[in-house]
Parts: sequence; C-alpha cells; structure tokens
Amino acid sequence: MITTQILEKYSQATGLTNYIGLVILVPFISALLLLVLARRVDKYGHILACMASGISAIIGIGTLIHFMFLPTAERVQQITYFDWINVDKINLSFAFLVDPLSLIFLVLVTFVGFLIHVYSIAYMEHDRDRRRFFAYLNLFIAAMLILILADSYTLLFVGWEGVGLTSYLLIGFWNHDVNNAKAAKKAFVMNRVGDAGLLVAMMAILAFTGSLNYSEVFTSNMSMTQASIIGVFLLMGACGKSAQLPLQAWLGDAMAGPTPVSALIHAATMVTAGVYLVVRSAPIYVLTPTVTLVVAIVGAATLVFGAVVGCAKTDMKKVLAASTMSQIGYMMLAAGLGPVGYAFAIFHLFTHGFFKAQLFLGAGSVMHAMNDDVEIFNFGGLSKYMKITWVTFAIGWLAILGVPPLSGFWSKDKIIEAAFMSANHGETFAWIFGFVALVGAGVTAFYMSRLFFMIFHGKERFTYTQSHGVDNKNAHSPVTSDTAVDNAVEKGIHNATLTRTYSPHESNILMWLPMVILSVFSVFLGMVLSYNSLLVSWFEPVLGHAKHSEPVLPVPVITVLTLLSVIIGLGIAYITYVKSRVVAPANKLLAVVARNDFYQDEINNRLIVLPFMGITKLIGYADKGIDVLIDLLATGCVKIGEIISKTQNGYIRQYVAYIFVTFVVLFAVLLGIGI
Repeated sequence: MITTQILEKYSQATGLTNYIGLVILVPFISALLLLVLARRVDKYGHILACMASGISAIIGIGTLIHFMFLPTAERVQQITYFDWINVDKINLSFAFLVDPLSLIFLVLVTFVGFLIHVYSIAYMEHDRDRRRFFAYLNLFIAAMLILILADSYTLLFVGWEGVGLTSYLLIGFWNHDVNNAKAAKKAFVMNRVGDAGLLVAMMAILAFTGSLNYSEVFTSNMSMTQASIIGVFLLMGACGKSAQLPLQAWLGDAMAGPTPVSALIHAATMVTAGVYLVVRSAPIYVLTPTVTLVVAIVGAATLVFGAVVGCAKTDMKKVLAASTMSQIGYMMLAAGLGPVGYAFAIFHLFTHGFFKAQLFLGAGSVMHAMNDDVEIFNFGGLSKYMKITWVTFAIGWLAILGVPPLSGFWSKDKIIEAAFMSANHGETFAWIFGFVALVGAGVTAFYMSRLFFMIFHGKERFTYTQSHGVDNKNAHSPVTSDTAVDNAVEKGIHNATLTRTYSPHESNILMWLPMVILSVFSVFLGMVLSYNSLLVSWFEPVLGHAKHSEPVLPVPVITVLTLLSVIIGLGIAYITYVKSRVVAPANKLLAVVARNDFYQDEINNRLIVLPFMGITKLIGYADKGIDVLIDLLATGCVKIGEIISKTQNGYIRQYVAYIFVTFVVLFAVLLGIGI
C-alpha cells in the first residue's frame, strides 16, 4: 500500500534541504553566463560549468547524508518559494519536494553528471564551441533537477520540456552535418508526441481532482475509471521520454550527439524521466490494475525489442542505445508489477545509471583512439593498447550482464524475481513476465559480450601505426598487408576494411578518471544497497511497504536459471566472436531486419507521417478552394456594385427612362398573365 498519509503533511525543510534550490540555480546561472558572455569565456567556460555541476553534486550528496540521519517521518520535506499560479480554484506554489525518491535521482543526476562534465573537458577539447556545449550540459542538468524536485505535475512539466529542449540542442550540437540535425529534430518531434499524452493526463488530473499538486492528487478520492484514463496518458508520456514501444525510434538516432551527451541522456537524465513519472505516480497506478498490467506489457515488449536490436547493430554506440532501451524495459516491467516492483525499478535505474555512463564513456574513449570510428567490425584487440579503458569497460560489461557480485546482479535479479510473482497480475502473467525477463538476461549477455569481444579481443581488423607519437611498449607489430589480405579472403570480408590505419592509445586522465570512479560504484553499489534491503527500506516513506509475496519458482532456482541464462549468452558470444573469429556482420534476414530497427521508421512513415501529410495536403487544397470561392464572391459583388453604381449618375432624364421601361415591363407582364 502506498503511504499517502505522509504526503498529506510535508515536513518543513531542515539542514541542507533549505539550500536545495541552489542545485538548480547554480548550473542554470552558469549556463546563462556561458551563453551571454559567448567567446569571452572560451578559455575557462568549461571550468565554470564543471564547478557549477560539482557544487550541485556536493549539495545533493550532503542532503542525502542529512536525510539518512533523519527519522523516517521527516524524510519528506517541502520547500516553498513563492505563489506561482493563482487562477480561480487553481492555487499552485513554486515548491520543491525532497523525499527519498527525488533524492536518489538528485544524487544520480548531479554526481554522474559532474563526472561526465569532467570527461567532456578532454573529449571536447578541440571543439571551437566547447563553451556552448558546456552551457547546454548545465542547462540539461538544471532542467532534469526541476523535473525530479517538482512538487506538482505543472512544475514537473516545466522540467520535462526543458529536458526535451536541451536534448534537442545537444543531440544536434554538430548540426553542420545534416544527419545530426535530422536526428535532433526526430528526437524532438517524437518526444512531443509523448508530451501530448502527459498534457492530456494533466488536464484529466485537474478535471478529476481540481489540483495538480502531488499531495492533493494522491490523496483525492479518484475512481478506478479516472485513474485508468490518467494512467494511460501518463504512460504515453513515459514511453516518449524513456523510448519505450511504440515511441522508441528516436533513441538510436540520438547517438548523433557527442558521446558525453549519450552518456548523460542514457544514464542520468532524459530516458530515466519516464520511469520516474510512473513511479512518482504510483498512488494513481495502484488504483488501476489493468493499466498497471499495460505498463508491464510495454516494458516486457521493449525489453525484448531492444535486446534483439542490440544483437544486430554494428555501431558501437547504437548497441549501447539498444541496451538502454532494453534495460529501461526492465525498469518499466518492474514499475508495472505494482508496489512490489517500484523500489526495484528505481534500484536498477540507479545502478544502471553508473555502469551505463561508464560504458558510454568507455565507448567515447575507444572513438577517441580510433578516429571517431564506431563500427565494431573495424576494431579488435584493443585491450593491449587501452588497458584502463579495457578494464573499466569490462567492469561495466559484467555489471550489466548481472554477474555477481557486481551492481547489475543485485538490481536486475530482483526484477526477475518480482516478475515471477503471481500476486502481481496472476500466475499466467507471472510465468510470461518471468520467462521474458529471464531470456532477456541471456540475450543481454550475448549482445553485450559480442560488443566487448569485438572491440577489445580477437585479431585486429585494422592496421596499426604510431602516427600520434604514442610510446606504447605493448604495441604489437603492424599487421602486414599480406596477412591482412589473407585474413580477409579467409573470412570473406572486403579488403577495404583492412586498409584502415589507426594508432589506438589510452585516453588522458580527465577521460579515464571518471571511468575509474564509475567502475568503483559499478562494483560495490548494488551490494551495499541490497544489504539488509537498505534501498527498499529507504523508499518506504514514499512508496510504502510492499507485501511479501512468493514467486511461482523458488528464489534460488530463479537465481540459478538467471545465471545459467547469462552464462549461455556469454558463451555463445565467446564461441562466435572469439573462437570462430567472425569478422563480418551477419546478413541473415532477422539480423538485417533487427539492424534496421524492424523498419520502425518506414512503418511510422507509412502509417502516420504519410497519411497525415495526405490529410494536410487535402486541408491545404480545401483551404485554397475556399479562398478561390471567397475571391470570386468578392469580385462578383464588386462587379455588381460597379454596374449598379453606373445607374446612379444624377441625370433626371435617365431616371425617367428607368421608370418608363419598368412601367412597360410591368404592363407587359400583366398582359401576359391575363390580368
């Protein structure tokens, strides 16, 4: 049961909570300075942005520590700043809600965001617009913090739209390439579709409850029908932001942005917003089991869809993007399981934020060393050149696989266990959801292992050179052209792929240090938060205490099956991409279809874009037709007026002639009808 009693009475802000507004204000002011001062801050703009995000992280972590020592009843606090909207019966304050749920997100956004800022200093070093990039990063952080700290759906929507705008700016940051501009526009438009759902949900909430404030909405006497209507449209908004079916098509193209942007969007900010929305709205969803089941189905379907796509992609970043889609699917599945799954959804979101950021930053490090190449079939054997990147990426890889004792094991295993519980949606769905989650773990192991092995192991599929002057003692002899050609013929790949010449080397400390720090959390975070159900207990002031329920399979059996699934996926990837040395992407029908995202763009174009464009054209033609008719009517009136005006010339004799003619005509008519 969701604890709403505490939400009815917020505690007054105490300690660092009084300064929580600074976590938003500091990066926001920093972004404004960077944008307004423009080129004048080129030399130190990135330092200013890092300091701003660092201050936010310090306040966020400090507030979290402060809350840890508070009694449970005082762990929901509100900070009101001013009256915001006061129209008729709608009275809203501009206020922040600080509770265990928003605090977890606060720490994730600010801390991971800060590390990504530091990483970006080196990654964007040679970009002449680095200052503008950091301004957008600061804005992104500020917008996400508004979203999670809002105490009402109205303020949440401000942050929601701010995240959408800044993601558009960052995805299309290198908009001199038209494809990047198109990707940004696609992400923006598809998110607006989801946003329309959120807007309708807010209108429904206002109509049914008379308020948009969380505490008033969650304690209102909402009927199941009303909750169902709201829940469906909230889910629509969540699907857009979190790239869930059917609004997932933008996520892969969003990789057009600089890699730190991908890390920020996928790990700490944008795609997590949908999960946050559903879990924050838990008191509404518990009233509507049917819509809650739909949430679980959407999550399970996206889990499978993302995993299959991840198996076929050959673009390193797009494999990770598909992985995000799949892992968010796990979280949505957990959120759709009801109270027993809410805490686990956020648990996996939190651990995933660390190891997914780590994986994206690792991918950026590889790109940095390989001239921005992202094609995994052009790599191989990089472990000997990039020791730190290899080790940190390996930790992230094992964490997302769910290998014990790394973080992903503790969080994903809990979701799989909860999926097997019949108390959520009945025994049939327990088997279905449990099986999907179980198989998903194996498929995840396969495609993430494929990614890892193709990048860091096996024979190099490029020619090595030391053109960057890197003194790498571990560097091996360059691949001779003869050997390369022989390998190409043997493996049936095109010779052109072996003409690529790279000088892979480790990134500098500003890039690898954040990866190392994230690795530490990827190893220990899940274990710490699982100890004595620490995180689940932490969420009880907001999400309540879920009733204990037994899964349809014993927990040890589920754990063993999950690990077996992971081992099988990993083993198949090892045999296929290391032992068998596959060096070219598969061209089987399913692989091609999955590589093209199941032709989602083409389907969207044919089912939605083209019909609406046709309707738009018809409306345009109708509009033009109406214009022509109105023009004809106006012209006719003018002509008639001109003719009539000519009869009004002031000559008496002509008027007498009109009277005479009229008299003759009337007389003729009268004679004609026999009067």
